[in-house]
Amino acid sequence: MCDEKQLQAWAKDTLSRREFGALSGAAALAACTPGEANGTDANTSEASGDLTESSVSFETEDGTMDAFFVHPSGGPSPAVIFWPDIASIREAKRNMARRLAGEGYAVLVVNPYYRDVAGEQFADFAAWIAADGFDAESGFALVAPWREKLDADAIGRDTAAIVEWLDGQDAVDTSRGIGAEGYCMGGPFTVWSTAAVPERVRAAASFHGGGLVRGDDPKSPHNMLDQAQAEYLIAVAQDDDAAAPDDKTAFAEAAEAAGRPAVVEVYEGDHGWTVPDSPAYAQAAAEKAFADKLELYARAL
Repeated sequence: MCDEKQLQAWAKDTLSRREFGALSGAAALAACTPGEANGTDANTSEASGDLTESSVSFETEDGTMDAFFVHPSGGPSPAVIFWPDIASIREAKRNMARRLAGEGYAVLVVNPYYRDVAGEQFADFAAWIAADGFDAESGFALVAPWREKLDADAIGRDTAAIVEWLDGQDAVDTSRGIGAEGYCMGGPFTVWSTAAVPERVRAAASFHGGGLVRGDDPKSPHNMLDQAQAEYLIAVAQDDDAAAPDDKTAFAEAAEAAGRPAVVEVYEGDHGWTVPDSPAYAQAAAEKAFADKLELYARAL
């Protein structure tokens, strides 16, 4: 998963931060179909082509969660909860949501750090790497106090509030199940989401998710599958698999024991390969992951 060692490797990459920043912006744009990369004012709802997007906020048990919501303009659609990676909401994630919305889904990109900060904190992954507190010596000093609050119980409370909000939107087809997808630290959040509101969250896709298998901890995602009614796509990065080769087997066995359908697969990409502004972005593997996700949602939602 994305940890201090990964950060050090990225920081020592042969690209300069300026070069990487330029490439990350181009990659994020390339991940969208034409016309989907236009942003919108933070306080407005705007229709662009066949999509409508807005910045939204709503109450949870722990405060006011802010999020980015994008959906087809033509009518109600099945909803997807989008849990971002450690750098949280930014244009690369909004573009990924726009692309998924273009496939017929109402996508809510949530700010998992809302208990501490609101809105975008990092413009892209290059800004995340270069941010104060993210050098090789200090590691995750900046977000560590935000991230440590995001345990199974907190994500469960958040998911309940998210589902309630989504089900109150005209853009959401409440006769269909809800999907949850997560990247890096958001990977386990998808499983916790399915356990928190099992009657509504019926599909979960984890991409290079960290911490899906946490031994005998009863709150480990793989130990909570029997509380869910969902189908799973667990997309594992090849370097994460090399570091913990038994985790994929443990998750697959737990899913089988719980009677939950699950595809657990190692992809030809390193940690972060699906995210256009990540230093590890691998387009071919990312496109395969996107197609596999659409197949999951077509089956399960």
